[in-house]
Amino acid sequence: MYVVESKGGAIACMLLALFFLGTWPAILTLLERRGKLPQHTYLDYSITNLLAAIIIAFTFGEIGNSTPKMPNFLIQLSQENWPSVLFAMIGGVVLSLGNLSTQYAWALVGLSVTEVITSSLAVVIGTTMNYFLDDRINRAEILFPGVGCFLIAVCLASAVHSSNAADNEAKLKSLPSDQKEGELQMSTLPDKVGSEDLEDGRVSSKKTRVGTAEFLVQLERRRSIKVFGRNTLIGLAICFFAGVCFSLFSPAFNLATNDQWHTLKDGVPHLVVYTAFFYFSVSCFVIAIILNTTFLYYPVLDLPKSSFKAYVNDWNGRGWAFLAGLLCGFGNGLQFMGGQAAGYAAADAVQALPLVSTFWGIILFGEYRKSSRRTYILLLSMLFMFIVAVAVLMASSGHRK
Repeated sequence: MYVVESKGGAIACMLLALFFLGTWPAILTLLERRGKLPQHTYLDYSITNLLAAIIIAFTFGEIGNSTPKMPNFLIQLSQENWPSVLFAMIGGVVLSLGNLSTQYAWALVGLSVTEVITSSLAVVIGTTMNYFLDDRINRAEILFPGVGCFLIAVCLASAVHSSNAADNEAKLKSLPSDQKEGELQMSTLPDKVGSEDLEDGRVSSKKTRVGTAEFLVQLERRRSIKVFGRNTLIGLAICFFAGVCFSLFSPAFNLATNDQWHTLKDGVPHLVVYTAFFYFSVSCFVIAIILNTTFLYYPVLDLPKSSFKAYVNDWNGRGWAFLAGLLCGFGNGLQFMGGQAAGYAAADAVQALPLVSTFWGIILFGEYRKSSRRTYILLLSMLFMFIVAVAVLMASSGHRK
C-alpha cells in the first residue's frame, strides 16, 4: 500500500486536489447552461466518480507489501471493521447530498458565490472538528487565522454577488419590455452548440457579446434551470444546506481512518485511506442513483419530467459529465491521502476551490463581464483573501505520528 509520508508530498496532493475539485463544478455548470438536465448529468457523473475510487483502491491500495497494522485494500475488505466502515459511508452520504444540492445552487446563485459559501462553511465547521479529532497536530496559531480569512472572504463574496446582481438588473432594464420577458427571437439561438457556444458569447447571428443584457436573456432561454424571477433566497438556502453537508464529510472520514472514538475491537487495524475511500464512494454513488432516479420522474424547480430510457439515450455532453466524475473522485482521493499524512484540518485547504471555480467562471461563462468597477474591486479582494487563506491553512500542516 502506498503511503504519503512527507509534508511536501501531502501538500502536493492538496494542490492537485484543489485543481480537480475546483474544475468539475465548472464542467457541470457548463452542461446545465447548454440545456442538459441536471438529473442526467449527475447520473453520468456518479458512475465515473465511483470508478475513480475503484481505480485508486486497486492501484495505490495494493502497491507494496501488506502489514498487520496497514493491510492492503483487498485484505482489509474481509476484516471486522464495520464501525469504521459506517463512518466512511456516512461521509459519502453527506457529500452526495451536498454535491447534489450545489448543482441547483450553481444555476440560482452562480458558480463563484455558491462555491465560496459552501467551501467557507466547510472550513469554518469542518476544520474546527478535524483539528480536535486530529489531536491538535496542526498549529492553532496559524490554522485559526486561516479560518478567519475564509470568513472575511465570505463577506466579500456576498458583496460581490450583491454588486453583480445589481449590475445585471441594470443591464436588463435597458432592454425593451418584450425581451425582458424572454421573448427573444428563436433565430438568435442555434440548435446545436459547437465551439462558438453561449459561454463564448458568439452564438447568434447578431454576435451577442458576453455580459450584455441580450446575452443574459439568450442564456436564460437555453439553460435547463430557469432563473429569471426566482427568489435568490432559495438558492442561498440550498448553498447553506450544501455547506453544512460538506463540513461533515471530512470529519466522518477522519473518524473512519483514525478511530478516535475507539469503536474497533482490540487488534483490528484502522481502515486505510483507500479502503475508507472505497466505502465512502460506494455510499455516495448509491444515494446519488436513488435521488436522481427519483428526480427523473419527480423533478424539482419546475424542470421537465424525464425517464430512465430518456437518460440512457441522452448522449449530449455525456463525455464531459464522465470527466467531471473522474476529476471529483480523484480530487477527493488526493485530499484524503494528503489529510492522512498532514492532518485533515490542513487538507481542508482544498476548500479554497472557489479560486479555481471563479477562474473557470470568468473564462468559460463570462461571469462579471461588463460589470461595474465596484464589482471588479470586490472580486479581486475576494480572490486575494482566498489565496491568503490557502497559504495559511497549508502552513499549519503538522505530521501524524
